[in-house]
Amino acid sequence: MNDHKIINDPVFGFIKIPRGVLLNIVKHPLMQRLSRIKQLGLASVVYPGAQHTRFQHSLGAFYLMSEAITSLSQKGIFIFDSEAEAVQAAILMHDIGHGPFSHVLENTLISGITHEEISIMMMEEINAEMQGKLNLALKIFKNDYPKQFLHQLISSQLDMDRLDYLRRDCFFTGVIEGNIGSARIIKMLNVVDDQLVVESKGIYSIENFLTSRRLMYWQVYLHKTAVAYEKILVNLLSRAKFLARQGKEIFAPPHLKYFLYNAIDANHFYNAPEALRYYEMLDDNDIWCSIKVWASHEDKILSILANDLLNRNIFYVEVREEPISKEEMAQINHSLAEAFGVSEEDAQYLMSVNTIQKDMYDVHDENISILMKNGEIKDFAESSEILNIAALSKKNRKYYLCYQRI
Repeated sequence: MNDHKIINDPVFGFIKIPRGVLLNIVKHPLMQRLSRIKQLGLASVVYPGAQHTRFQHSLGAFYLMSEAITSLSQKGIFIFDSEAEAVQAAILMHDIGHGPFSHVLENTLISGITHEEISIMMMEEINAEMQGKLNLALKIFKNDYPKQFLHQLISSQLDMDRLDYLRRDCFFTGVIEGNIGSARIIKMLNVVDDQLVVESKGIYSIENFLTSRRLMYWQVYLHKTAVAYEKILVNLLSRAKFLARQGKEIFAPPHLKYFLYNAIDANHFYNAPEALRYYEMLDDNDIWCSIKVWASHEDKILSILANDLLNRNIFYVEVREEPISKEEMAQINHSLAEAFGVSEEDAQYLMSVNTIQKDMYDVHDENISILMKNGEIKDFAESSEILNIAALSKKNRKYYLCYQRI
């Protein structure tokens, strides 16, 4: 029997998964669940090709981690086989706690707990099933292990997570301008004083990486149409939860129904085992299944929003440079209430006002260190001759006003 399993990936080609702990993780039901959750949520409303899953992304991040371990080892950075397997296991499971449609559930059906915290809970569950074989992976994932650079490969400005999702999302959306040279960046990685650094020869690749990341955020992840479409889903789930808490009968599969009819917070996840069990069964299909039924619900708001999602009737969206005034919001709310024959309180579900802020490089956060030819370590901000770091690190804030078309 071969000592590994080969998976054909459209981005990186053949990916080898060693039999044993790593292949067991890939085959685990909690990992397979990620094959039923799209990586880009509702972005396919703008980019029809964006149908790839979080499972594919996890495999890609694993592949890049394997490449990084090989490259660093060839440069004399000593990594034990057990550490290599642990960091590969950690990157495989880094997104395991994601719910359907990215962060939508975190804002509606659950509160006070992030998908990262849920990921750790799921990893600990798998670890218990594997009799502690993931102890080291968990330590590295939580940054509780002495070799900090291993954690940086999982979570930092230049982690394998970002290198995969940027490359993969470019591939499936067709936004070729956002493509990055992940292979070259990995080849340029090194370790100095237990910190991940980039050799000076790779500085142009880093400039391209940061520029591409900025482009992908505003052209794909925060595209105004995708944001408006997601706001419909957020409002729909909020309305369904409101009606459920009022005692109305709302159709939903059992695992989704649990979150509609109960106020679920961090306390539930840590003290009520059934909360995690129900969450582990949630995927995109539960949401779409419910939306199709809600489209004919007697509640007008629920029905309107469900039909919006099914028929691609996207909220009208305006992107502003200045905050939207309370007077303008009140006027829009009043117009919506009149147009659809609902109360102004209910009409609030037909609009959304959001502030979105993103900076591509924070000089005050965990920075990118460049290893100069003379052995000196410089921050990327000091080393780049092309990019305007002040502009790149500026907090870019936009105000999205979304509302139902009349």
